[in-house]
Amino acid sequence: MSTMHVEVVSAEAQIYSGEAEFLVAPGEMGELGVYPRHVPLLTRIKPGPLRIRVPGQAEEVIVAVSGGLMEVQPDAITVLADVAVRGDEIDEARAEAAKKAAEAALEKATDDRETAAARQALKTAIAELKALDYLRRRVH
Repeated sequence: MSTMHVEVVSAEAQIYSGEAEFLVAPGEMGELGVYPRHVPLLTRIKPGPLRIRVPGQAEEVIVAVSGGLMEVQPDAITVLADVAVRGDEIDEARAEAAKKAAEAALEKATDDRETAAARQALKTAIAELKALDYLRRRVH
């Protein structure tokens, strides 16, 4: 099977770089599946799990993204995520606590800056929890 190169980066770090047979991203209109030689496109992605099927591996690589942009070329995909965390690095208790803290901050926000920061924190926590949920369902 042919492959494509996938790069997943956040503002803080490169999260994944390697070959993939298939990628599923949380698009704004639903999940977007991409195989090698896909037509070029640029799209926004929403918070949720990014799933990467790596050649020769039974398990997909899961990356929680809090939103961002995805550029697709026939032989490469670049995901520019606001925040991204590999699925195997997510701490559920921390994500739940972050979600509660973000919800509280959103309720207490007094200006646009505070509201935007709280919404971003909430998106990140929700993306991590969605990725964990996907990982749990995949195991069973």
